[in-house]
Amino acid sequence: MKKTLKLKKNYEFKKILTKGKYYGGYYLDVFVIKNHSNINKIGIAVGVKVAKAVKRNRIKRLISENYRLLEEKLDTGYQIIFLWKKKRDICEATFNNIRKDMLQIFEKIGILL
Repeated sequence: MKKTLKLKKNYEFKKILTKGKYYGGYYLDVFVIKNHSNINKIGIAVGVKVAKAVKRNRIKRLISENYRLLEEKLDTGYQIIFLWKKKRDICEATFNNIRKDMLQIFEKIGILL
């Protein structure tokens, strides 16, 4: 089982959001940058205007759980930020919808083994 680190610092997010490559899905926006190590680092952000804290945290949990399950199938050495699209309704945030979106995005990026 791989160990994935979390991105927590503001400067880490800013670096990836400015210099990283953008990939858009139906529910998620993903920014990716190579980090030249054999470990992945992920960050998850859901805007304040999307919903109240309980629903935002639920979306974050769904995204992180989907990533955890797909982690074994991914290439290492990347920093990844997941952003929930503001225009998508919170009711559409189901486990399967997020999983399908993540798989499509990872195939676009080319890190799915």
